[in-house]
Amino acid sequence: MGRGVLQPVLAGVVTAVVGFASTFAVVLAGLRAVGADSAQAASGLLAVCVAAGATAIVLGLRHRIPISIAWSTPGAALLAATGAVDGGFAAAVGAFGVTGALIIAAGLFPALGRAIAAIPRPIAAAMLAGVLLDLCIAPVRALVDVPLLAAPIVGVWLVLNRFARAWAVPAALATAAVVIVLDSPGALRGAAAAPQVVLTAPVFTWQALVSLAVPLFLVTMASQNVPGMAVLQGYGYTPPLRGVLLGTGAATAVAAPFGSHAVNLAAITAALAAGPDAHPDPRRRWIASVTAGTGMVVLGLGASAATAFVLSSPPLLIEAVAGLALLGALGAALASATEQAQGREAAVVTFVVTASGVALLGIGAAFWGLLAGGLMLLLRPGTTPPSPRTPPERPPTESDPTPAAPSAVPS
Repeated sequence: MGRGVLQPVLAGVVTAVVGFASTFAVVLAGLRAVGADSAQAASGLLAVCVAAGATAIVLGLRHRIPISIAWSTPGAALLAATGAVDGGFAAAVGAFGVTGALIIAAGLFPALGRAIAAIPRPIAAAMLAGVLLDLCIAPVRALVDVPLLAAPIVGVWLVLNRFARAWAVPAALATAAVVIVLDSPGALRGAAAAPQVVLTAPVFTWQALVSLAVPLFLVTMASQNVPGMAVLQGYGYTPPLRGVLLGTGAATAVAAPFGSHAVNLAAITAALAAGPDAHPDPRRRWIASVTAGTGMVVLGLGASAATAFVLSSPPLLIEAVAGLALLGALGAALASATEQAQGREAAVVTFVVTASGVALLGIGAAFWGLLAGGLMLLLRPGTTPPSPRTPPERPPTESDPTPAAPSAVPS
């Protein structure tokens, strides 16, 4: 393998490993919260890996742009925060399918995509922060409830966060694996050798559609697709938004009956494949995203073992690892929600209502938080923040200077 190919291939492997290891526990926690049993959760993790990986491969080969695709981490956190809905996991699967249809609609009708992008940034960020808060508190609770198990995990995360930040969460997860093995030697005894595929017939209930489908669509668009576009634009690329939305929406809808919740543009990990470390020539970096997609498919084949391993540990311990993985996203969301005086009060209302976790009429707190923040903006005219910046029009060339890395965004 020539040097010109080896560098982006290695970058793609790192992208896949970091993307999978850092937040797969969040996905499993979310699926379990909405009613999936162990087999359904394993199937969902496999399906979302295959859906994300296949979409990244197709888009990367077609457009020759490093379009990294990932599962919706904020969406998985939303599932964990929302919990069980009327109709059980089948109703959640129905909501996943509707989410895919809504993403497709955003690609088919540009006005819908622009409407989502026009959601005031403080409101969208505050809703995300409210969704993430409960999981991000889990490490603190774990240190109090299971200190002997949690302390090594948090300690390793603290050390690596100082000296090798990109590997802090994977190292914490590896430490958790060691701790779980020592605490439960038979952790993998019940794991299936082959990947598990479980088909769940979707059920459609209005509570699940309003509590899960609409918030999942909004948080995926506002916290993944919009920032993901910004990351690629920050490195000088102009990704085909319509194609990305149609591809990720179709993948979400097709994979939903197998338990997958949502796939979308990657945000933070997108920089690993799109930045200069992937290759000095911007026109060669698509190899990294295609490799990352292949890696996600391969990693998905171990979903059954990963699920059995997670389920053998105290639930709070896995939530603690997920919380460590989401601390950066929570910080970025809080900063974005409060950085401007305009709209700050509405953002705080959105955050408080969402973080409360209350459910009214069978509808989860994320929807009510978004509604409450929107009402605050209507009651306080003139507080809506400016629209996002206009993306660049020209694709990169080899002679372009390397663009500055974008600021941190939720992943």
